[in-house]
Amino acid sequence: MLKFEFKKLDYVMVMVENMNRSVEFYRDVLGIPLKFTSDSWTEFNAGTTTLALHGGGRPNSNPNQEGPHSNLAGTASIGFNVEDVQAVYEHLKAKGVKFMLQPTSRQNEGILLAVATDPDGLEISFAQQIKQE
Repeated sequence: MLKFEFKKLDYVMVMVENMNRSVEFYRDVLGIPLKFTSDSWTEFNAGTTTLALHGGGRPNSNPNQEGPHSNLAGTASIGFNVEDVQAVYEHLKAKGVKFMLQPTSRQNEGILLAVATDPDGLEISFAQQIKQE
C-alpha cells in the first residue's frame, strides 16, 4: 500500500468575478502581500499558504443569502488567525468591509470570531485565540 503524508496546505483558490476589484480588496483593504497578478490568476503570500484568485467567476446572484456559515455543500470560507480580532474588525469596518458577524466569543471553540465578506460574497473569518476556563 502506498503511504504518503500531506505536509501543508499549499494554496487556496478563490474564483472571482472581477480580478481588479478583488486584488484591490485583498491587497489594499486586507493588506495581504501580493506575489503577482495577471488578468486570470493572482497570488498573495498568506504565510505558509498561497491565496490565489482565479478570474472568470460568474456573479453570485444571492451572496450570503443564508447568513454566516450557511452549511451549503460545495462552499468554503477563508479563515485567518489574528492577535486582536476587535482591532481587525474596527480597522476593516472603517475601510468599508461588510461584516456578517461582529466579534463574538465562541467559548466552546476557544476563540473570538468575526466574519466579513469579500466583494463576491465569500466569507472571511478572523479568529483570536482566547483562554478557556
